Amino acid sequence: MQRRQFVSLASGVLALSAAPAFIRSAAAQEVPGLNAKSVTIGCSAAMSGPLVSFGNDISQGAGAAFAQINAQGGVHGRGIQLQMMDDAYVPDRTLSNVKQMLSGGSALALLSCVGTPNNTAILPLIEEAGIPYVAPVTGASSLRKGARNVFHVRASYTDEVQRLVKRLAGMGLKGIGVIYQDNGYGKEALADAQRTLDGLGMKTAVEAAVATDGSNLKDVFAKVSAGRPSAVLLATAGAVSVDLVRGMKKHVPGVLLAGLSVTMPGDALAKLGEDGSGLALTMIVPDPNRPRIQLVRDYQAAMRAKGHNEFSQGSLEAYVNARVLAEGLDRAGKEPTPAKLRSALASIKNLDLGGFVVDYSGQSPYVGSRFIDLGVMGNTGRFIG
Repeated sequence: MQRRQFVSLASGVLALSAAPAFIRSAAAQEVPGLNAKSVTIGCSAAMSGPLVSFGNDISQGAGAAFAQINAQGGVHGRGIQLQMMDDAYVPDRTLSNVKQMLSGGSALALLSCVGTPNNTAILPLIEEAGIPYVAPVTGASSLRKGARNVFHVRASYTDEVQRLVKRLAGMGLKGIGVIYQDNGYGKEALADAQRTLDGLGMKTAVEAAVATDGSNLKDVFAKVSAGRPSAVLLATAGAVSVDLVRGMKKHVPGVLLAGLSVTMPGDALAKLGEDGSGLALTMIVPDPNRPRIQLVRDYQAAMRAKGHNEFSQGSLEAYVNARVLAEGLDRAGKEPTPAKLRSALASIKNLDLGGFVVDYSGQSPYVGSRFIDLGVMGNTGRFIG
């Protein structure tokens, strides 16, 4: 199949009998984001601002996956194009971007919009419009309650927090504190940590909310230092995590630091350098730098083919997410519609992507993977164990 540069398909429509008012009507046979040569998938992500790393990971990982698939002829003869729109991690901009995609009929489905507050803003719209949505980049359990159009891939933050807290408690660490991002994501992770500790007969040693822009880091360090925890769970994401880890090592030395999978995206780890040594992190996909399984080998080959020689958890997650969506497109047949794609995705059971299994079990809430591993960072920005 010939690949072509993406252009906005402004003439496409969302053909639904009960479409929201902002979606303009059109002939029933028109399918959004679809023409004879390509199918377009939409994504709103932070391509600027404090979570720009996530947008970069999606662009690289999903872009590499779609390029790999297109080089093999695409799906039923059509190439897959990714339409990314910047929201700078601002929920209102995410909502505006998705509305624009729907009203313009430019996307058959959505892929990996970034952030808990951002996904909270768009999920009612997605349910109303009936557009299939694969792999939100959030593990918030509050967003996994029966949505019929949303197909999560990653394990939940609840699972990640429970795994980390139980591991820290199992090491005999009695004073466990939590530094959390002062938004919906961080507050939900804090509640997960509190519940897990309660179940172990423990309480948080200290709790500190950090602004997304890091403007209150000085106060955070003072509060944590006064609480004297032996370990701190970092429920943060993006650029603020770099200064947070560096500051903790300076102002509260000797405290064990452990974060979630979203705490340190790939380029954040690179910026952290030696200061990241000893940081424990959960992983919701396998180690992207160890090609022990076929999935990672395929991912690395796809990334190198696009000129990307640095690998990260985030771009591997995006690669996996794109592969899941492509599987749904393949099962939807030669003439996909949003309804056909939704049914095709729901039919995915025990899909082995090469050592990593995705299974939706045919019922909502659709959560494809429970994979969680733990790793400890070395001074090169890679996991050593």
